[in-house]
Amino acid sequence: MIGPVSTGFATGFALILAIGAQNAFVLRQGLARQHVFWLCLLCATSDAVLIAAGVFGFGIIVEQAPMLPQIMAWGGAAFLSVYGAMRLWAAYQGDYKMQLAGQSAGLWATLATGAAFTWLNPHVYLDTLGLIGAISTQYDMNVDRYVFGIGAVLSSYVFFFSLGYGARLLAPIMQSVRAWRILDVLIGLVMWALAIKLIS
Repeated sequence: MIGPVSTGFATGFALILAIGAQNAFVLRQGLARQHVFWLCLLCATSDAVLIAAGVFGFGIIVEQAPMLPQIMAWGGAAFLSVYGAMRLWAAYQGDYKMQLAGQSAGLWATLATGAAFTWLNPHVYLDTLGLIGAISTQYDMNVDRYVFGIGAVLSSYVFFFSLGYGARLLAPIMQSVRAWRILDVLIGLVMWALAIKLIS
């Protein structure tokens, strides 16, 4: 069981690690120390629902369309390539007013924004329903696949709560455009490496 749960955790953590719109919003709320718990709970639980759907429903879809994982792999590689380019372009432009502002709305407005970043983001469907779902098909529909799914879900809770509450430790570092530029360059390069790995 250690293999499937660690594989699920590592897969989920690697996919969620990139700082996209959702993660940047959680990070900003963490830096502002506003509504951190409820926002992290919303994001992680939303991921858990989507991961469960991907892990336990994707196999049925693949049986009907066996070429789908390969198509999604190429689609995922294309997305990661574009996303990596966007992060590098953001680093080049250096416009980080939103990240540096540290302003916050009320609880319900914050949760509504977090939900929009989660459920209106096509990347989250690619990661959870597509990539995690596809990787889960290496396990038969038995305890190993359940454990893989649990590992992936656990990674979301660990990541979001670590990001939200750990952000305050980064506050002195992440208050400069230079720090955000370095972060985006690293993310861009990682996205390109993942894209190459996905199709190799």
